[in-house]
Amino acid sequence: MFNRFLGSVLVSCLSLASIAMTSSVYAATKPHIKPTTLTVIGYHEVTNQANDALIPFYAVTTQNFEAQVRWLQKNGFHFISVTQLLRAHDGKEILPEKPVLLTVDDGYESFYSNIYPFVKENKIPIVLAIVGSWVNTPSTTEVQFGDDKIARNKILTWSQIKEMSDSGYVEIASHSFNLHHGILGNPQGNSEPAATTRLYDPKTKKYEGDGAYNKRIYDDLKKNNDMIKANGIPVPRVMVWPYGRYNLETVRIAKHLGMPITITLDDGPAYLKKSLGALNRILVEHDMSLDDLGREIENREKNLGDNAYPQKIMHVDLDYIYDKDQAQEERNLGNLLDRIQKMNVNTVYLQAFSDPDANGSADMVYFPNRYIPVRQDLFNRVAWQIASRTQVQRVYAWMPLLAWELPKSNPVSKDLVVTQQPKKSDHLNMGYIRLTPFSAPARKVIEGIYQDLGKSATFDGILFHDDATLSDYEDASPQALQAYAKAGLSTDLEAVRNNEQSLQKWTSFKTKYLDNFALQLAAEVRQYQPALHTARNMYAQVVLNPNAETWYSQSLEQSLSRYDFTAIMAMPYMEQAKDKDKFYADIINRVKQYPNGLNKAVIELQAVDWRKNSKPIGSQELANTIKSLYKQGAMHVGYYPDDPIKGLPDTTLIRKAFDTKVSREP
Repeated sequence: MFNRFLGSVLVSCLSLASIAMTSSVYAATKPHIKPTTLTVIGYHEVTNQANDALIPFYAVTTQNFEAQVRWLQKNGFHFISVTQLLRAHDGKEILPEKPVLLTVDDGYESFYSNIYPFVKENKIPIVLAIVGSWVNTPSTTEVQFGDDKIARNKILTWSQIKEMSDSGYVEIASHSFNLHHGILGNPQGNSEPAATTRLYDPKTKKYEGDGAYNKRIYDDLKKNNDMIKANGIPVPRVMVWPYGRYNLETVRIAKHLGMPITITLDDGPAYLKKSLGALNRILVEHDMSLDDLGREIENREKNLGDNAYPQKIMHVDLDYIYDKDQAQEERNLGNLLDRIQKMNVNTVYLQAFSDPDANGSADMVYFPNRYIPVRQDLFNRVAWQIASRTQVQRVYAWMPLLAWELPKSNPVSKDLVVTQQPKKSDHLNMGYIRLTPFSAPARKVIEGIYQDLGKSATFDGILFHDDATLSDYEDASPQALQAYAKAGLSTDLEAVRNNEQSLQKWTSFKTKYLDNFALQLAAEVRQYQPALHTARNMYAQVVLNPNAETWYSQSLEQSLSRYDFTAIMAMPYMEQAKDKDKFYADIINRVKQYPNGLNKAVIELQAVDWRKNSKPIGSQELANTIKSLYKQGAMHVGYYPDDPIKGLPDTTLIRKAFDTKVSREP
């Protein structure tokens, strides 16, 4: 069931409400697509035997497939071949306006029966991605279909594939030789995508190293290409990743083997002028109407991605789930999954670090790494269970930027942010233990921690912790002073604070430096999670008080511009707001001042009052606040923390509040 279930999970975000195929708004409006972009559309099965479909969620009727193709033609789209795409990318050919590349995955026999005659008759080029081990299965043996078995006659034969390739309309692509299945991905036994997962060995209790991983992927892709060539078919120029999962190393290997085009399931448009190494694709589902297809193309052209859909966010502490008793830990995880399903949230911010002494700094993490103790190898397990067993579309790894309390044996542990003691201050000065970002050795260690996170788990985004800040009394470390001098800033911080112009320059320098470092870390993670989204926590005062940018070295304008999402900690009890309603309204009104501000701002509520020994906020109050925020125009709303042990907040009340936000706001 691995391949059927995972495929549904990975692209469930593409599922839209079904509209009758016979009437299409988009047939009249004709969405405008720039010639610099490419639309890639993917299918699995095209069959009229719905009850016999291998993956019902992606089984499209022959009638609907042909209607979608004709709708595209009617609306000015032009189907192109792989040769045209490669020539255009090399500057040797100009593609027609609104180019479309059609793809079909897996190599089912239904392609030969239901797709091939139509595309041949209508002279439409199409890409067929095959799994070599499936096609190579003897006629008397069942095909090992992911983690299931299916009848051999459900999969194409080599002779059928060669016939279609020889026609000139069907380009044979690689879908791997035998990576279309799951492998052991962690100590808890999860089966995860073979192409991107580091194989876990329960005997040695170790993960596959970089060299062994690279060799396994290279050998598989080469074997598939060799087998295709041996059957008289041109060596593939296109790699279609199983389950849409890939990383930059797999892309490099594919290119080395003669496949410069690789196709993913990522959101957003595919740009013709950029690399062809990771083309985003729309995967057609069984109930996708013509309106749905048109809207999906239009949204991708606008590159709205997640910003086009309301995010309903649960922010989870893994410290609640962790337990030395494995049986109890599994019960805790089960409670969390049940709550996620009942709440019907679509996004989870999941803690990847551990702070058992509650001083705000990470003493340990929940993933294997080179630099800091591992409390337990748990993040991958929980992230995967959330992705594969709930409706959640995005799991973010919640990580500190600077607040790492490294072992004392590491010399870098001494490279800390230095806070000058203020004579008088009317605002918070951060108390976390933090590594100074101006220390090159400290940055290298933090980069290594993020790299190890990226290769150890499957997730969709990074949420940078609220430690991404430097107060107006920080940083006075020797490394920071050296950086200020190099940037032409004064190192007399007392004098800087007493001169408004110098203070603004200093603040701007620190703000950009912190954001640059955070986005550099995101780039490190993208080596392993290429479609990574970025979010960062921001203090409410930065939104509400013009002076707070100086206090925290945070900028709402820059954050909305540079990160995918800015999670504003709208926590009135923490901020001791006199009027909670005005507090929320002021935040919404400030965000509205920025273009696309509401689409990129998350309003994150507090579920407990930390000033009163973490007393829970009433679930009805929380629900009413969510409804009120939606009425005021908020797009994305979340809360922190969720307590799966005590069952707070109440799932029924919060779901009803979340469900009041049902419309899509482009």
